[in-house]
Amino acid sequence: MSVPVVATTRRAVLWVPDWPVVAAMTQAGLSAERPAAVLHGRGVVAVSAAARAAGVRRGQRRRLAQQACPDIAILPYDQARDARSFEAVAVAAEQVVSGVEISRPGLLMIPAEGAARFHGSEEALAGALVSAVADDAGCESSVGMADGFLAAILAARTSSLIPPGESADYLATMPVTVLAHAAMERAQRAQVEDLVSVLIRLGIDTLAALTHLPVGDVLARFGAVGVWAQRLARGEDVTAPVLRRSEDDIAVEYAFDEPVHRSEHLIPVVRLLAEQLDQALLAAGMRCGKVAITARTQRGDTLERVWRTDVGVRSGAFATHMADRVRWQVEGWLNGTAAGPERSALVWLGVLACDVVPLGSEHSYLWGGISGADSRAQRTVDRIQGLIGPEGVLAVREQGGRSPRERVLASPWGQELTEQRRLAHPWPGRIPDPPPATVLVAPAQAQVLDAGGAPVVIDRRLGLSAPPTWVRLEADRADQQALAAHRHPASGHVGRVTGTVWDRPRPVEAWAGPWPIAQRWWSEQSSRHAYLQVTLRDGPAVLLAFTGGCWMLDGVYD
Repeated sequence: MSVPVVATTRRAVLWVPDWPVVAAMTQAGLSAERPAAVLHGRGVVAVSAAARAAGVRRGQRRRLAQQACPDIAILPYDQARDARSFEAVAVAAEQVVSGVEISRPGLLMIPAEGAARFHGSEEALAGALVSAVADDAGCESSVGMADGFLAAILAARTSSLIPPGESADYLATMPVTVLAHAAMERAQRAQVEDLVSVLIRLGIDTLAALTHLPVGDVLARFGAVGVWAQRLARGEDVTAPVLRRSEDDIAVEYAFDEPVHRSEHLIPVVRLLAEQLDQALLAAGMRCGKVAITARTQRGDTLERVWRTDVGVRSGAFATHMADRVRWQVEGWLNGTAAGPERSALVWLGVLACDVVPLGSEHSYLWGGISGADSRAQRTVDRIQGLIGPEGVLAVREQGGRSPRERVLASPWGQELTEQRRLAHPWPGRIPDPPPATVLVAPAQAQVLDAGGAPVVIDRRLGLSAPPTWVRLEADRADQQALAAHRHPASGHVGRVTGTVWDRPRPVEAWAGPWPIAQRWWSEQSSRHAYLQVTLRDGPAVLLAFTGGCWMLDGVYD
């Protein structure tokens, strides 16, 4: 795989430290002094200065981060939010110099030579950029200048101006770990970190040592990513993706001659709209990151749903890809819970392409080309979804709620849903963090016993009848037949009434709670639960829920 290389130029880099945290804290309305971190998956991906001072580090698990800083605010990862919010920084920088490029949210690339001459000096340009971002975007930033991509990024992190011709010497003493700063996406960063780990184990711990290796050997041993890293270490430029766009959205629509009640009648229209949208995007030289599907009913109601799409999909595949999503959505509307056929009849259908980007500006690897693995994975998921339906492939994210089960929002893959319960709301009485790593799809039965073997229950005063001493869980399916074959109570079989086979009693090492939760007491959908956190001496920590007079296993902690 070839690595695109351009002539080394004088670059200015504007860097906003900890941008994902800054954007998340701004959206959540938190003060800048509050320690905070952004969590993606099971690890912390960005840390504020206050949290870093308390000992929180990138890559930590949530539990370790909260142990280091109990007051830390854990915020969700949202790449779209980071990109949208950073537009204000780009607009502020454009008041000083034109031609800014967003390499990633939090990092701006600016051609420095012409801008420095216009402002009188590089120092004056750096000062003007920092002031403009502070005044117009309301955030702190730093500016660095150097010859080459990596040197400019590192210079920005220390607010340094590296003199022309000295970037190679400036990089020579740097550790190889700084290569990760030049990765523009999380997937790229993971690959660079893997490369750095191997280099360090081989004793190559500085960029100078990396540059002294023969290029052929680097290519043979590390592949394109190794060549990319070596060229950056020499101070050369490697083109970065441009993520900013200012193009208008593109839309197609269709008005029905008569109201449509059945989804079968819409299939030709859906295909026509998908093909028209594909042709309109190609004619404009664009691709899109998501589409908004909108319909109007006979009674004048407006229905709308947003689906993500792959901006790198080929033209023919894109039309098929979008036709499936529009068809799924329309079928859901027509066959949904709307009252009466008149309510469901559609009179107008429109598809709007959002997040439009020029062809060739899709998110791509720094060392060349769009990820073939990503495209194949996307096509595989699309194929599976086409075979088993949109509800067969789900994506999971967090929403607001008091119990861990309520805080899980599952939606069809590719469909963008607004959380039913806002994460930013206070949710008084909710179970304290951290939440369990695994929430069971269906709660399993459990027994909580006191020291004498009697069941522990929640009394009317919402307290425990006795301290929990033992916990029994359902046995694994593989062990149930063997356990059920015995009739003695010590074997774990509790009789033929419930048919439940219990595992051996596990001693309780520590417990916390209970946390009673009573919701919607005024409606038929009311629910009353009490939750108990229990750490088992020879097993995991679990979350137990008491409802309807019995205990259920609701979640398992790491």
